[in-house]
Amino acid sequence: MTSDFSAARVHLERAYYYLRGDDETSRSACDTLDLLIETVTEAQHKRPQAGVLEFPQSPARQAG
Repeated sequence: MTSDFSAARVHLERAYYYLRGDDETSRSACDTLDLLIETVTEAQHKRPQAGVLEFPQSPARQAG
């Protein structure tokens, strides 16, 4: 199963919106959600690592 980072980000942003209180717990939770949202966004847009293809060397290069 793969993660649905887009859906996770939507829910995290919604939680951030609902925690708009001025108390310390709300501020702390929003700070933590900021980090989570950033991490999920980076994962969402991360490109898969490209593999390296090795081509066989020509006989002229092997002897060289």
